[in-house]
Amino acid sequence: MSLKNSLSVLMLASVLVFAGCATVGKDFATHNVDQIKVDKTTRADVQEMFGEPWRTGVEDGKRTWTYGKYRWSAFGDAETTDLVVRFNPDGTVSSYVYNTTQ
Repeated sequence: MSLKNSLSVLMLASVLVFAGCATVGKDFATHNVDQIKVDKTTRADVQEMFGEPWRTGVEDGKRTWTYGKYRWSAFGDAETTDLVVRFNPDGTVSSYVYNTTQ
């Protein structure tokens, strides 16, 4: 096999490997999740523990912050971690859900 063909095969293999993976979101500290207390922990507390949320929104009239990192691969298992925090009108945590595949 010529050098040109070898480089072409290597480039094609690299494209296939990278095309088979996708990552969305950003890392966040998960060791603080058990410190969240419903009706006690505030938005400022959540931001201090986890940083800026990856996404924000409104669900059933309640402000919602989402922290998450989602990695999919065509060649292996998905790796996902997310934390969704819903806030009361007074800025305290109404509810939250934490999920991970790790």
